[in-house]
Amino acid sequence: MYQVIARKYRPQTFSELIGQEHVRATLDHAIAQRRIAHGYIFAGQRGTGKTTIARILARCLNCVTGPTSSPCGKCSSCLEIAEGAAPDVIEIDAASNRGINEMRELRENVRYRPSRDRYKVFIIDEAHQITNEAFNALLKTLEEPPEWAVFILCTTEAHKIPATIASRCQQFSFRSVEFSQLVDRMAWICSQEGIDADAEALAVLAQSGEGSVRDSLSALDQAIACCGNKLDGPAVRDLLGLYSLASLEKVAAALEHSSTEQMLEIVAELESAGKHLQHFSRELARFFRNLLVSRIAGKTTRLISASPGEQEKLREIAVRFSEEDLTRWLQLTLETYQQLQYSLQPRLHLELGLLRLVHAGRMKPIEEALKSLAPPSAPPSASRPVPPKPIPAAPAPPPARAAPAPQTGPAASLKDRVAAALGQMRGAAMSLRAVEQSELREQGGEVEFLAPRSAAMGLRSPDIDKALSQVLGKPVRKKITLVEPAAAPGTPLQPAAGPPGDEETLKRALANPEVRKFQQLFPGSQVRGVRDLKE
Repeated sequence: MYQVIARKYRPQTFSELIGQEHVRATLDHAIAQRRIAHGYIFAGQRGTGKTTIARILARCLNCVTGPTSSPCGKCSSCLEIAEGAAPDVIEIDAASNRGINEMRELRENVRYRPSRDRYKVFIIDEAHQITNEAFNALLKTLEEPPEWAVFILCTTEAHKIPATIASRCQQFSFRSVEFSQLVDRMAWICSQEGIDADAEALAVLAQSGEGSVRDSLSALDQAIACCGNKLDGPAVRDLLGLYSLASLEKVAAALEHSSTEQMLEIVAELESAGKHLQHFSRELARFFRNLLVSRIAGKTTRLISASPGEQEKLREIAVRFSEEDLTRWLQLTLETYQQLQYSLQPRLHLELGLLRLVHAGRMKPIEEALKSLAPPSAPPSASRPVPPKPIPAAPAPPPARAAPAPQTGPAASLKDRVAAALGQMRGAAMSLRAVEQSELREQGGEVEFLAPRSAAMGLRSPDIDKALSQVLGKPVRKKITLVEPAAAPGTPLQPAAGPPGDEETLKRALANPEVRKFQQLFPGSQVRGVRDLKE
């Protein structure tokens, strides 16, 4: 009678295992030191060797040459355990024997010594399905078992094992088997079976398993039954319902050209070919994930389950897009895949999802959008503003008290240079406009700004300090004098008059973290007024 490949090539010793080195090394040392625990929990993904290692451990404990990490494989105990017929190795399927009566029966069985072997080993598969009452019945036995009893609980959902049970056992987490190890294992099995399989076919089979040895070997069995003794990549891919890079690259081409028409044609081709649209969405999400990893890594990496040739092709596609776009497309594709699981109109949902990808690719980064809102900086020569209207002069002032004329010469030159420095800074548009509305006076290592109240916020920006240090070559003190605009020209700016405490209230408001954050996001914004809510 035919025996499937997964059972025919099931490892019988620790040396035949692939992956799970941490589990193998720990159990090997425990057996060598005779530190054998009475309870173990093997947890991990399906098809990663939990039950297989449990059987190997039983052989190591009950071999006539043992306990040993290298069982002979010839004694009656080793042979019967391999066949599942050993009287002292009891395998229990907790999916169908999960109740309290079964656990009471097991508890009664534990009391009796092994009929022939050294240990009585209980392997409980799918242990997470045992009921709470049954776990409670097993609890005392696990806490104080007889010296000849060993319990091995295998599960894919370790979090469902009660803490009272887990605390009495040694726990081992089984990892997914790496892509390269799966490919090497299947290549060796094909050589033993006389199967000619190319590299692409082996890569497709390893991808279908997603880290599970049993799933990959089951897919290999199916491929041999379909294709015979020669396996090639395209035929195996069609058999398993997977999609090639060439078909998925059409989506990348449509995104590169921002073509919604091409996206709709892709869905039409899938529909006419009878393809499963949900499977396509899943493969598309995997495709974008691999593109993102290729874009980040920039070289062949074990993080991608693909052959070196496919990884090279992925890198060629990935360099055409940014990390931000690939991340956004991956998120949108995952959302589309989730919606397709419950959709009554899968074609409409897939079309909508692919169109969203195109529209998302047309979006600008928030930094560019905010930058476009700021008006372009004028060149230094054209940056002089029209002076604010001065307030009316007092009637018939004495000649000695006449208002001084506006400053020119070095002060005006300083203003132009500060404006030029701000014009070269990113996000300093508000500070530049504030300088353009002000008059500058330099004296004794201090620069005074005479400005209207509307420019106060821009003048308090750190960009002003940077520009002054850059222009003068040293840090200087900055003084801001607020003035009120007047109607008659020719009169210089005067300090603004206002109720006491206005300046202090404004300083507190501008120092608020939320206000600062808003200023950074919207450089052109202004504070029109400040009101103290306590007053």
